Amino acid sequence: MGMDVGSKAGAMATMNVVPLIDILLVLIIIFMVITPLTPKGLDALVPQPAPPNTKVEDTQQKTVVVQLLDTGKLKINDEDATWDSLGPRLSDVFKERAEKVAFVKGDDTVRFADVARAIDIMRSSGIDKVGLITANLEAGK
Repeated sequence: MGMDVGSKAGAMATMNVVPLIDILLVLIIIFMVITPLTPKGLDALVPQPAPPNTKVEDTQQKTVVVQLLDTGKLKINDEDATWDSLGPRLSDVFKERAEKVAFVKGDDTVRFADVARAIDIMRSSGIDKVGLITANLEAGK
């Protein structure tokens, strides 16, 4: 605190704001340095609507769904498959496709280890993105 002397009203106390301004400037610089310049996050792929002249059959042929049944059997788009033939068949399907996306659909009683094994086989056969289909997603909820 400072003090002004010499006026007729008597002594008057005034605040010295120079140290306060110095502290505020230092805090502003600190916050500017620690604030990231670019926002960080995950890239999201937004689904695009199908062009108006494409048929539903073309879209369904693009989608590959590996279904795991509770009986231990596998299906690729409603065709029976085995664990040994899953990788080569998926490699053949995706050999000429530019978009390598497939889905895994499992029954409620299927063990997660089997789903993880299917995803591992799909990734090793060249599929870039593997999605999961749940019962709620299939029902449209």
